[in-house]
Amino acid sequence: MSFDVLAMVLAGGMGERLLPLTGVRSKPAVPFGGSYRIIDFTLSNCINSGLRHIYVLTQYKSHSLSNHLRAGWDFLPRRLDQFIDEIPAQMQLGDRWYRGTADAIRQNWSLVEQSPASRVLILSGDHIYKMDYRRMQDFHDEREAALTVSAIRVPRTEAHQFGVLQVDEQNRIVGFQEKPSDPTPIPGTEECLASMGIYVFARDKLRLYLCEAHDDFGRHVLPAMVAAGEKVVAFDFTTQNQISENEWFQEGGGRFKRVVERAADSTYWRDVGTLEAYWAANLDLVSAAPSINLYGELWPIYNCPQHFPPAKFVHEAHNRTGMAINSIVADGVIVSGAKARRSILGPGTHLHSYAYVENSVLMGGEMSAGTLLETSIGRGCLVRNAIIDRNVRLSPGTYIGLDRDADEARGLKTCPIQGSGEHLVVVPKGMLL
Repeated sequence: MSFDVLAMVLAGGMGERLLPLTGVRSKPAVPFGGSYRIIDFTLSNCINSGLRHIYVLTQYKSHSLSNHLRAGWDFLPRRLDQFIDEIPAQMQLGDRWYRGTADAIRQNWSLVEQSPASRVLILSGDHIYKMDYRRMQDFHDEREAALTVSAIRVPRTEAHQFGVLQVDEQNRIVGFQEKPSDPTPIPGTEECLASMGIYVFARDKLRLYLCEAHDDFGRHVLPAMVAAGEKVVAFDFTTQNQISENEWFQEGGGRFKRVVERAADSTYWRDVGTLEAYWAANLDLVSAAPSINLYGELWPIYNCPQHFPPAKFVHEAHNRTGMAINSIVADGVIVSGAKARRSILGPGTHLHSYAYVENSVLMGGEMSAGTLLETSIGRGCLVRNAIIDRNVRLSPGTYIGLDRDADEARGLKTCPIQGSGEHLVVVPKGMLL
């Protein structure tokens, strides 16, 4: 365990591009993968990396996230000086909320002052990935850097969505472009180094550059440090990140287990900032060999137990067979003579007879005052290419995801699925159709 690193998780984002999912919660609190919230991946990385001093900075519509942190992440022993503490926005520097990522740290600098840590790890609470932060910290220490930025290789055609780094042969950052229309590639390739919004700062350098003119790390602090000649380096996540998992193997008639480095998990990173990206990242999980493994023993993704009963599949008569194919089925799901294919069925979902769900993410229901508010997909419903928020009820015979004009006429938000000619449809929380 490392007590010389203080982790600050930025979890106050509005996530406007994820509306209506973020109409009732912050982006890090959006449910993901049937049993998780988006923030669970960052916090699990912290725990698995041996970090035990963790602050979560919240702001926008934080009630759902606060409940989740309190119920699922309050397990570190305070007596041993270990903690995951939520820090709500408190207007510490006047009558204003956070103006950016750097301003969020500036307004909470007293927390850093109270810590004995010599390094500060700045993280975003709204990405899906596995990362051993210790490797990045070692990289930072070996180079005696003022700032280390984690970066991932992305195709040049996609790099306009990110901050793009240019580095020399020693991985020192010599240039930075914020969402450029013509991004500079890595020499000899058609890839760019995109900032992941993960930073390791030397504590004294962080304090020096948290001035009033610097509200955001990517737009202000990073360029200022590069321009000032500070030693700012890039950690190449694509080639240098590694996590350990167990693997079973056969030998001499016996079955044994060994620790291996999982390359697939180690290079997977998704910014789920748009509805299509969120939907696609969820569906990444349902393949036979997913790029990110939720079942690893040595790098588990923790969540908040919801105490639903086991999942149940019922009916095998009159062409009513309850089944789920290439799908994730959480606790509390009832598939009653219905079929799900390539979908996520979150806890508290009930599929009624002859319903068919395909390529969809259903967040499920929730417990409220001891009562289950389920998501109910009525008899004979057809759901395709959909994101269905919690506590939704579809009346028998409802079709969504087939006709974009019909979906929009119901007041549902839709967006094109790139390269497919089809559309994605989103049903907000608590809606009755």
